[in-house]
Amino acid sequence: EQRVGFIGLGIMGKPMALNLIRAGFSLTVNDLNQEAVNQVVEAGAAVANSAKEVAANSDVIITMLPASKHVQDVVLSENGILAGAKTGSVIIDMSSITPEVSRELAATAAKNGIGMLDAPVSGGEPKAIDGTLAIMVGGKEDIFESVKPVLYGMGKDVILVGDNGCGVTAKLANQIIVNLNIAAMSEALVLAAKAGIDIEKMYQAIRSGLAGSAVLDAKVPLILDRNFVAGGSIAINMKDITNVMDTAHEIGVPLPLSSQLLEIFHALKVDGKINDDHGSIVRYYEKLANVEVKRA
Repeated sequence: EQRVGFIGLGIMGKPMALNLIRAGFSLTVNDLNQEAVNQVVEAGAAVANSAKEVAANSDVIITMLPASKHVQDVVLSENGILAGAKTGSVIIDMSSITPEVSRELAATAAKNGIGMLDAPVSGGEPKAIDGTLAIMVGGKEDIFESVKPVLYGMGKDVILVGDNGCGVTAKLANQIIVNLNIAAMSEALVLAAKAGIDIEKMYQAIRSGLAGSAVLDAKVPLILDRNFVAGGSIAINMKDITNVMDTAHEIGVPLPLSSQLLEIFHALKVDGKINDDHGSIVRYYEKLANVEVKRA
Protein backbone atom coordinates (compact mmCIF):
# COMPACT_ATOMS: atom_id res chain seq x y z
CA GLU A 1 0.00 0.00 0.00
CA GLN A 2 1.51 3.34 -1.07
CA ARG A 3 1.94 5.87 1.70
CA VAL A 4 1.10 9.34 0.46
CA GLY A 5 2.41 12.73 1.59
CA PHE A 6 0.50 15.92 0.80
CA ILE A 7 2.00 19.42 1.00
CA GLY A 8 -0.33 22.38 0.38
CA LEU A 9 -3.86 22.23 1.81
CA GLY A 10 -5.43 25.24 0.10
CA ILE A 11 -8.76 25.65 -1.71
CA MET A 12 -7.86 22.73 -4.00
CA GLY A 13 -5.37 20.78 -1.89
CA LYS A 14 -7.53 20.25 1.17
CA PRO A 15 -10.46 18.51 -0.59
CA MET A 16 -8.00 16.49 -2.72
CA ALA A 17 -6.26 15.28 0.46
CA LEU A 18 -9.60 14.38 2.05
CA ASN A 19 -10.53 12.33 -1.04
CA LEU A 20 -7.25 10.38 -0.77
CA ILE A 21 -8.09 9.50 2.84
CA ARG A 22 -11.58 8.38 1.70
CA ALA A 23 -9.92 6.26 -1.00
CA GLY A 24 -8.05 4.42 1.76
CA PHE A 25 -4.54 5.90 1.46
CA SER A 26 -2.54 6.59 4.60
CA LEU A 27 -1.70 10.27 4.43
CA THR A 28 0.91 12.54 6.01
CA VAL A 29 0.31 16.27 5.53
CA ASN A 30 2.07 19.58 5.94
CA ASP A 31 0.80 23.13 5.51
CA LEU A 32 1.27 26.57 7.07
CA ASN A 33 -2.49 26.88 7.62
CA GLN A 34 -3.08 25.14 10.96
CA GLU A 35 -6.87 25.10 10.55
CA ALA A 36 -6.63 23.21 7.25
CA VAL A 37 -4.14 20.77 8.81
CA ASN A 38 -6.50 20.14 11.75
CA GLN A 39 -9.43 19.35 9.42
CA VAL A 40 -7.40 16.80 7.47
CA VAL A 41 -5.95 15.29 10.67
CA GLU A 42 -9.50 14.88 12.04
CA ALA A 43 -10.30 12.90 8.89
CA GLY A 44 -7.42 10.54 9.63
CA ALA A 45 -4.16 12.05 8.34
CA ALA A 46 -0.88 12.22 10.22
CA VAL A 47 0.91 15.57 10.43
CA ALA A 48 4.58 16.36 9.71
CA ASN A 49 6.54 19.47 10.69
CA SER A 50 8.40 19.85 7.40
CA ALA A 51 8.43 18.78 3.77
CA LYS A 52 11.51 16.68 4.60
CA GLU A 53 9.55 14.80 7.27
CA VAL A 54 6.58 14.30 4.90
CA ALA A 55 8.97 12.80 2.31
CA ALA A 56 10.66 10.52 4.85
CA ASN A 57 7.28 8.99 5.74
CA SER A 58 5.90 8.64 2.20
CA ASP A 59 6.31 6.69 -1.04
CA VAL A 60 4.45 9.31 -3.07
CA ILE A 61 4.71 13.02 -2.21
CA ILE A 62 2.13 15.42 -3.64
CA THR A 63 2.66 19.19 -3.79
CA MET A 64 -0.24 21.58 -4.41
CA LEU A 65 1.23 25.07 -4.05
CA PRO A 66 0.57 28.56 -5.44
CA ALA A 67 3.53 29.15 -7.79
CA SER A 68 6.92 28.03 -9.11
CA LYS A 69 8.95 29.58 -6.29
CA HIS A 70 6.96 27.73 -3.61
CA VAL A 71 7.41 24.39 -5.36
CA GLN A 72 11.16 25.00 -5.82
CA ASP A 73 11.48 25.85 -2.14
CA VAL A 74 9.52 22.80 -0.93
CA VAL A 75 11.41 20.40 -3.21
CA LEU A 76 14.95 21.80 -2.97
CA SER A 77 15.41 23.52 0.42
CA GLU A 78 17.41 21.90 3.24
CA ASN A 79 14.15 20.90 4.96
CA GLY A 80 12.62 20.01 1.60
CA ILE A 81 11.36 16.86 -0.09
CA LEU A 82 14.65 15.78 -1.68
CA ALA A 83 16.37 16.02 1.71
CA GLY A 84 14.01 13.38 3.13
CA ALA A 85 12.80 11.26 0.22
CA LYS A 86 13.86 7.64 -0.17
CA THR A 87 15.28 6.39 -3.48
CA GLY A 88 12.47 5.22 -5.72
CA SER A 89 9.80 7.49 -4.24
CA VAL A 90 7.77 9.75 -6.52
CA ILE A 91 6.97 13.46 -6.33
CA ILE A 92 3.71 14.51 -8.00
CA ASP A 93 3.60 18.28 -8.37
CA MET A 94 -0.05 19.21 -8.94
CA SER A 95 0.57 22.96 -8.78
CA SER A 96 0.43 25.05 -11.92
CA ILE A 97 4.00 26.25 -12.57
CA THR A 98 6.13 27.01 -15.63
CA PRO A 99 7.17 24.12 -17.90
CA GLU A 100 10.81 25.21 -17.55
CA VAL A 101 10.86 25.01 -13.73
CA SER A 102 8.96 21.73 -13.87
CA ARG A 103 11.56 20.12 -16.15
CA GLU A 104 14.45 21.45 -14.02
CA LEU A 105 12.93 20.01 -10.83
CA ALA A 106 12.30 16.64 -12.50
CA ALA A 107 15.95 16.50 -13.67
CA THR A 108 17.23 17.32 -10.17
CA ALA A 109 14.90 14.73 -8.61
CA ALA A 110 16.09 12.08 -11.11
CA LYS A 111 19.73 12.72 -10.12
CA ASN A 112 18.66 11.89 -6.55
CA GLY A 113 16.91 8.68 -7.61
CA ILE A 114 13.45 10.21 -7.20
CA GLY A 115 10.73 10.11 -9.86
CA MET A 116 8.70 13.22 -10.64
CA LEU A 117 5.51 14.01 -12.50
CA ASP A 118 3.86 17.35 -13.21
CA ALA A 119 0.13 16.75 -12.82
CA PRO A 120 -1.87 19.98 -12.72
CA VAL A 121 -5.64 19.82 -12.53
CA SER A 122 -8.70 21.46 -13.99
CA GLY A 123 -12.25 21.66 -12.65
CA GLY A 124 -11.83 24.09 -9.79
CA GLU A 125 -13.01 23.69 -6.22
CA PRO A 126 -16.30 21.86 -7.00
CA LYS A 127 -14.52 19.04 -8.85
CA ALA A 128 -11.74 18.94 -6.25
CA ILE A 129 -14.44 18.34 -3.63
CA ASP A 130 -16.28 15.60 -5.51
CA GLY A 131 -13.07 13.95 -6.76
CA THR A 132 -13.76 14.37 -10.48
CA LEU A 133 -10.85 16.62 -11.49
CA ALA A 134 -9.28 16.43 -14.93
CA ILE A 135 -5.59 15.67 -14.35
CA MET A 136 -3.06 16.30 -17.14
CA VAL A 137 0.25 14.58 -16.50
CA GLY A 138 3.83 15.00 -17.74
CA GLY A 139 6.55 12.44 -17.02
CA LYS A 140 7.83 8.94 -17.65
CA GLU A 141 5.22 6.28 -18.39
CA ASP A 142 6.46 3.74 -15.83
CA ILE A 143 6.37 6.36 -13.06
CA PHE A 144 2.89 7.43 -14.16
CA GLU A 145 1.65 3.83 -14.10
CA SER A 146 3.08 3.31 -10.59
CA VAL A 147 1.02 6.17 -9.08
CA LYS A 148 -2.17 5.94 -11.15
CA PRO A 149 -4.30 4.72 -8.19
CA VAL A 150 -3.26 7.82 -6.24
CA LEU A 151 -4.24 10.14 -9.12
CA TYR A 152 -7.57 8.36 -9.55
CA GLY A 153 -8.19 8.98 -5.84
CA MET A 154 -8.55 12.67 -6.73
CA GLY A 155 -9.64 12.80 -10.36
CA LYS A 156 -11.75 11.21 -13.05
CA ASP A 157 -9.97 11.94 -16.33
CA VAL A 158 -6.28 11.23 -15.83
CA ILE A 159 -4.21 11.56 -19.01
CA LEU A 160 -0.46 11.20 -19.55
CA VAL A 161 0.14 13.97 -22.08
CA GLY A 162 3.88 13.44 -22.58
CA ASP A 163 7.25 13.81 -20.88
CA ASN A 164 8.08 16.13 -17.95
CA GLY A 165 6.69 19.63 -18.52
CA CYS A 166 3.89 18.47 -20.82
CA GLY A 167 1.30 18.37 -18.04
CA VAL A 168 1.91 21.98 -17.04
CA THR A 169 1.97 23.02 -20.70
CA ALA A 170 -1.46 21.41 -21.17
CA LYS A 171 -2.61 23.30 -18.05
CA LEU A 172 -1.46 26.62 -19.55
CA ALA A 173 -3.50 25.85 -22.68
CA ASN A 174 -6.45 24.95 -20.44
CA GLN A 175 -6.17 28.28 -18.60
CA ILE A 176 -6.22 30.27 -21.85
CA ILE A 177 -9.48 28.59 -22.85
CA VAL A 178 -11.15 28.85 -19.44
CA ASN A 179 -10.32 32.50 -18.80
CA LEU A 180 -10.97 33.77 -22.33
CA ASN A 181 -14.27 31.89 -22.13
CA ILE A 182 -15.16 33.83 -18.98
CA ALA A 183 -14.17 37.09 -20.71
CA ALA A 184 -16.28 36.32 -23.81
CA MET A 185 -19.22 35.38 -21.61
CA SER A 186 -18.74 38.59 -19.60
CA GLU A 187 -18.91 40.77 -22.70
CA ALA A 188 -22.13 39.03 -23.72
CA LEU A 189 -23.71 39.26 -20.26
CA VAL A 190 -22.88 42.96 -19.90
CA LEU A 191 -24.33 43.70 -23.35
CA ALA A 192 -27.51 41.81 -22.47
CA ALA A 193 -27.77 43.52 -19.06
CA LYS A 194 -27.43 47.00 -20.55
CA ALA A 195 -29.94 46.12 -23.27
CA GLY A 196 -32.33 45.26 -20.45
CA ILE A 197 -33.14 41.63 -21.21
CA ASP A 198 -33.63 38.93 -18.56
CA ILE A 199 -30.20 37.37 -18.12
CA GLU A 200 -31.50 34.17 -16.53
CA LYS A 201 -33.81 33.56 -19.51
CA MET A 202 -31.08 34.41 -22.00
CA TYR A 203 -28.79 31.91 -20.27
CA GLN A 204 -31.44 29.18 -20.49
CA ALA A 205 -32.01 30.04 -24.15
CA ILE A 206 -28.36 29.77 -25.22
CA ARG A 207 -26.84 27.17 -22.89
CA SER A 208 -27.70 24.10 -25.00
CA GLY A 209 -26.58 25.73 -28.25
CA LEU A 210 -23.04 26.26 -29.52
CA ALA A 211 -22.41 29.01 -26.94
CA GLY A 212 -23.01 26.54 -24.13
CA SER A 213 -19.96 25.45 -22.13
CA ALA A 214 -18.81 24.09 -18.78
CA VAL A 215 -17.64 27.64 -18.03
CA LEU A 216 -21.08 29.11 -18.78
CA ASP A 217 -22.81 26.58 -16.53
CA ALA A 218 -20.28 27.02 -13.72
CA LYS A 219 -20.11 30.81 -13.72
CA VAL A 220 -23.44 32.35 -14.81
CA PRO A 221 -25.39 31.18 -11.73
CA LEU A 222 -22.63 32.51 -9.44
CA ILE A 223 -22.55 35.87 -11.24
CA LEU A 224 -26.34 36.19 -11.01
CA ASP A 225 -26.04 35.50 -7.27
CA ARG A 226 -23.18 38.08 -7.12
CA ASN A 227 -21.10 35.33 -5.54
CA PHE A 228 -17.41 36.01 -6.17
CA VAL A 229 -15.94 33.83 -3.40
CA ALA A 230 -12.88 32.26 -5.02
CA GLY A 231 -13.03 28.73 -6.38
CA GLY A 232 -10.21 29.82 -8.71
CA SER A 233 -8.93 33.25 -7.69
CA ILE A 234 -7.86 36.15 -9.90
CA ALA A 235 -4.44 35.80 -8.21
CA ILE A 236 -3.93 32.19 -9.31
CA ASN A 237 -5.30 32.71 -12.82
CA MET A 238 -3.25 35.89 -13.26
CA LYS A 239 -0.14 33.88 -12.32
CA ASP A 240 -1.12 31.25 -14.91
CA ILE A 241 -1.75 33.77 -17.69
CA THR A 242 1.55 35.50 -16.84
CA ASN A 243 3.23 32.09 -17.25
CA VAL A 244 1.28 31.62 -20.49
CA MET A 245 2.63 34.88 -21.92
CA ASP A 246 6.22 34.25 -20.79
CA THR A 247 6.24 30.73 -22.22
CA ALA A 248 4.53 31.82 -25.44
CA HIS A 249 6.97 34.67 -26.08
CA GLU A 250 9.96 32.41 -25.38
CA ILE A 251 8.90 29.96 -28.10
CA GLY A 252 7.60 32.55 -30.56
CA VAL A 253 3.84 32.42 -30.14
CA PRO A 254 1.99 35.77 -30.14
CA LEU A 255 -1.22 35.59 -28.08
CA PRO A 256 -3.17 38.81 -28.60
CA LEU A 257 -6.27 37.80 -26.63
CA SER A 258 -4.35 36.33 -23.69
CA SER A 259 -2.26 39.49 -23.43
CA GLN A 260 -5.46 41.54 -23.23
CA LEU A 261 -6.74 39.19 -20.54
CA LEU A 262 -3.61 39.73 -18.47
CA GLU A 263 -4.26 43.49 -18.49
CA ILE A 264 -7.87 42.85 -17.39
CA PHE A 265 -6.48 40.83 -14.46
CA HIS A 266 -4.09 43.66 -13.57
CA ALA A 267 -7.00 46.11 -13.63
CA LEU A 268 -8.96 43.85 -11.26
CA LYS A 269 -5.93 43.60 -8.98
CA VAL A 270 -5.68 47.40 -8.79
CA ASP A 271 -9.42 47.44 -8.05
CA GLY A 272 -8.85 45.24 -4.97
CA LYS A 273 -10.35 42.04 -6.41
CA ILE A 274 -7.18 39.92 -6.52
CA ASN A 275 -8.53 37.30 -4.09
CA ASP A 276 -11.99 37.04 -5.65
CA ASP A 277 -13.07 34.38 -8.13
CA HIS A 278 -12.01 34.77 -11.77
CA GLY A 279 -15.73 35.13 -12.53
CA SER A 280 -14.93 38.71 -11.41
CA ILE A 281 -13.76 39.33 -14.98
CA VAL A 282 -17.41 40.31 -15.47
CA ARG A 283 -16.95 43.16 -12.98
CA TYR A 284 -14.23 44.69 -15.15
CA TYR A 285 -16.75 44.90 -18.01
CA GLU A 286 -19.54 46.05 -15.71
CA LYS A 287 -17.40 49.02 -14.71
CA LEU A 288 -16.74 49.94 -18.35
CA ALA A 289 -20.44 49.83 -19.22
CA ASN A 290 -21.72 51.11 -15.86
CA VAL A 291 -24.20 48.26 -15.48
CA GLU A 292 -24.58 45.21 -13.24
CA VAL A 293 -25.40 41.68 -14.37
CA LYS A 294 -28.06 40.42 -11.98
CA ARG A 295 -31.36 38.60 -11.77
CA ALA A 296 -34.41 40.40 -13.16
